Amino acid sequence: MRITMIGTGYVGLVTGACLAEFGHQVICMDKDEAKIAALREGGIPIYEPGLDALVAKNVREGRLAFSTEMAEAVGAAQAVFIAVGTPSSRRGDGYADLTYIHAAARELAVHLTGYTVVVDKSTVPVGTARQVARIIREANSAADFDVVSNPEFLREGAAINDFMRPDRVVLGAESERAIAAMKELYDPLYLLSTPFVTTNLETAELIKYAANAFLAVKISFINEMATICEAVGADVKDLAKAVGLDGRIGRKFLHPGPGYGGSCFPKDTLALLRVAQEHGVAARIVEAGVEVNAAQKARMVKKIRDALGGSEAGKTVAALGLTFKPETDDLRDSPALTILPPLFEKGARIQIHDPQAMPQAASMFPHFHYTSSAYEACQGADAVVLLTEWNQYRALDLAKIKAAMKSPLFIDLRNVYEPAKMREAGFTYVCVGRN
Repeated sequence: MRITMIGTGYVGLVTGACLAEFGHQVICMDKDEAKIAALREGGIPIYEPGLDALVAKNVREGRLAFSTEMAEAVGAAQAVFIAVGTPSSRRGDGYADLTYIHAAARELAVHLTGYTVVVDKSTVPVGTARQVARIIREANSAADFDVVSNPEFLREGAAINDFMRPDRVVLGAESERAIAAMKELYDPLYLLSTPFVTTNLETAELIKYAANAFLAVKISFINEMATICEAVGADVKDLAKAVGLDGRIGRKFLHPGPGYGGSCFPKDTLALLRVAQEHGVAARIVEAGVEVNAAQKARMVKKIRDALGGSEAGKTVAALGLTFKPETDDLRDSPALTILPPLFEKGARIQIHDPQAMPQAASMFPHFHYTSSAYEACQGADAVVLLTEWNQYRALDLAKIKAAMKSPLFIDLRNVYEPAKMREAGFTYVCVGRN
């Protein structure tokens, strides 16, 4: 099939490259001329393991191309994916900003020729697909098209595998012709017996929010349990293992830490709350999860401050990891960006190492000190704080770390290390939900 992807951000570029790998002819279109020029030269604007090789292969084999021209990209397409950003509104009210979605729909409409499936791939509130259809009809009353809601479920750091071997494919559509076209597009997944959920537009749009909200609540739940464990002398690691072995619950997302972040959970939970409010219904469990997450980040600041003796003024803090999770360069709503600034504002010197995010962070926080290795970050530090569980931080040379530090205080907000081992290595060890 001939496919156009509008938007070359995380979702658009990964989806376009993977569809090209399926054998489709894909044009990824973006208005950002510098980004398209870089992509044509082999540059990748995001860090995602394996994406550079996948893009290069499909460009080389003639299945993937890049364009800034809407007419060129859309004119001959059988399916046009809208994969532009839907950030939270700048008003701070939690609503998703659909400016880019509406603009894309309006601009692509006039270039539609022949029957075309217009696919909402961006994460959008309930009702967006119908808005897109209305905008297209208003701009081009003669257009022959259907709008499909096809939410993405890509984890940063594992996006290619998630696309190629998904748990499910969700198709929200109102015509058999659109469903048939989408199943043809995803035909390679039938060989893997991938479950397809075909439903109406509203359900498909709500599925993505519901899935992310459930996972966010699960993280908030185990963080709340960690706080209780600290209060009563229990061990959250053992608790999470036992609870997760219940087949009805499962072990994933039962890992305590400094709170969730990233491009999806914070934005999607707030957007779901706004959807519920607009329709006069409550979403109290999701609301509580959001509140617990905010409180968890604040609690981590207090945990660090208390470990430093009640004040961070004049202290040097080594921070290992900035991204909200490993294997990504994404800083959006990362707990580190909530936890570290208050320490700096109260007089701490912040020395940072992160494998991917330091150039981006330096433009946001120029007053932090960025280092070439974890060991350099720990030089002269009063405390080291492990914020992101990158693999290279899982087997640190503890003797080397201790020798570099002013005082051997190790604050592990990801529970990577074992308390007994850290005590034996001579550290004062602070973690989450464990004695």
